[in-house]
Formats: sequence, C-alpha cells, structure tokens
Amino acid sequence: MTDSFTIRSIEAFCYRYPLATPVVTSFGKMLNRPAVFVRAVDEDGVEGWGEAWSNFPASGAEHRARLVNEVLAPGLVGRRFDAPAQAFEALSKGTEVLALQCGEPGPFAQAISGIDLALWDLSARRQRLPLWRLLGGQSRRIKVYASGINPGGATQTAEAALKRGHRALKLKVGFGADTDLANLAALRGLVGAGMLAADANQGWSMAQALQMLPRLAEFDLRWLEEPIRADRQREEWRSLRAIAKMPIAAGENISSIEAFKEVLSESVLGVVQPDIAKWGGLSLCAGLARDILEAGKTFCPHYLGGGLGLLASAHLLAGIGGDGWLEVDANDNPLRDLFCGSIINVTEGTVTLGEDPGLGIVPDLPSIERYRSI
Repeated sequence: MTDSFTIRSIEAFCYRYPLATPVVTSFGKMLNRPAVFVRAVDEDGVEGWGEAWSNFPASGAEHRARLVNEVLAPGLVGRRFDAPAQAFEALSKGTEVLALQCGEPGPFAQAISGIDLALWDLSARRQRLPLWRLLGGQSRRIKVYASGINPGGATQTAEAALKRGHRALKLKVGFGADTDLANLAALRGLVGAGMLAADANQGWSMAQALQMLPRLAEFDLRWLEEPIRADRQREEWRSLRAIAKMPIAAGENISSIEAFKEVLSESVLGVVQPDIAKWGGLSLCAGLARDILEAGKTFCPHYLGGGLGLLASAHLLAGIGGDGWLEVDANDNPLRDLFCGSIINVTEGTVTLGEDPGLGIVPDLPSIERYRSI
C-alpha cells in the first residue's frame, strides 16, 4: 500500500457528556464535556480518527463539527495527497481569507487540526505502523500527570488520581491566595517528592503574579503554567521569569510558528505546551516539538478533551521523546476513557502505548450515541 491516499470522506461527530461536578478554571466553568471526533476514509477504505479542540465557548463544539462537515470536508473529498501535511497546507491556505472574513482563525485552526490528526492516523494505518513509530519514536512508554484538579475537593481528586496510578499532579490556581496555598500544601503532602505543578489559566494580573510567586517557592513546583494572559507583552513574562523559583510554562494559547519561535529563542519558558487539537495538528506540532527539545526546553503536550486527541498527544510525546509528561484530565469523562486506549492504564506514573497501526483503536461510536448532539 502506497503512502499517498485519495480522500473518500471526512465527517465530524459531536458529543456532550453532562457533568455532575463542573470543571472549573480561573475564567469560567465547564458544565459538560464536549468532544468533536473526526473520521477520514480513503479510497481503499482505510479509516483514520482525530479530534478537534472544542471546550469553549459552551456552544463551540457544534460549530467546529459543522465547520468540518460543511466547509472543510467538501474541499478535500476526491483529492489525492502524498502526506497529511499536504492536506493541512491546502486547508490552511484555502481558508485563510474566509477565516479572516469571519474573524474566526481559532475555530478554523481547531477544525483543521482535527482533520489533520485523522489523516495522520490514516497514514500510519496505511503504513502498518503505530503512530508513535511513524513519528520516529524509540520507546512506547511515557510519563503522565493528573490535571484538571479543581480548587473545590482538590484533595479528594488528587487522592483518587494517585490510587489510579498517577505519581504527578497539577492543581488549578487563581482562586485567591488562601485557597491556592492551602490546596498546594495539601497536594504536596499527598504526592511527597513527586511532581507537582500549578496552572493559573491566565488568571492573574501582573501585580497578582508578582505577589504570588514568592509564596509559591516553598512547594517545589515543577512548573507554573500561564500565570498571566498569554498575550501580555514579552517584557512582563521576562519580569516574572526573573523572580520565579520554578520554570514557567505556556503554549496552549500560542497559535503561530512565529510566536513559538520567539518563545524558543528566549529563556522565559522552561516548559512549552502546544495543543495539537487546538492549533497545528501533527503536521506543525511534530516539528515544533523537536524544536522545543533542541532549544533545551521540556516538551509537554497540552490536552483537555476526549480520548482520541489525548491518544494522539501520547503518540506525539512517545514519537518525539524527551523527558516531558502527558497531561491526563482527572475528571469524569467517558468520552475520554472509552477512546484513549492504554492511557487509561496508569502504572507508577507511566503509560505504555501499543504496537497496533495508527492510534491503535477504532472508536465504538454506538456506545456513546446517547451523548450525541449533532
């Protein structure tokens, strides 16, 4: 079977899982867990699966799914490509003006990323290789950490994650100094000498960040994520780096090669976290991940969504290597757990990917039909 392929169909499926306990960030709540899964099929009947980021706004998932089905897929069906990156470039270039006209470069980038992930899975299946091997990986074992630990019930969530095999935790902060510091103290006590990180989700002003940084030093954080808005002047980020006692992390809200080149050229970020379902897919982020490692920084793929995007992120981390961790949300979500393959099996803070072609799974969509929204 050749590496090149002709696309026969592309389709997005949109789901929502209702939450008993909302997922909380410093800027808002998620009352349900959305997922936009993308299936690509070639002329030989080979399937590939991907996922488009769709967490915000609350109505965003249906919008991304319709972008795939009504705008992007018709431009690819019937076309032949030598590699997924060719299709990614065709979609990106072909929709630049439309995205500008709509004022929606983000949703277009996310929908294109979902298609790109599906085409990489398809390509790996055609070559009968697990995706992590196609990306150049030497080891299928990677480290993981439990994220999405809310300010309310943080101890209970962390304890449950540790019982499931996690040995590294990331707490959401930005809910007032007393709450943040108490939760960090509790989690440090639970995880012992293990990895502990904190994520402010862009929730602090510069003044608040400068106040909090000295108070965080006692917790030996592996990193502090997005302490201020991602679009703040680089000088503000440099000022934080100058006084921080821990590495600074960001990347999920960086959305251009030029912007990533800037942060890789300076010492501000010690941990860089592109999100392959949000921007760039694997076509851009695989090369970017190599650049992150070459710059002497830690590559940790950002991810918070359904199982297919999580599994693709795991294959990228295994494919690129390095000493980073895969982000695994600690909150209830069958749209993640049913489709993340071996990521569900955490042992001593690690997971082991399989040798089956592509992502290694074909999602059982009928099992989640009750959560289908469009």
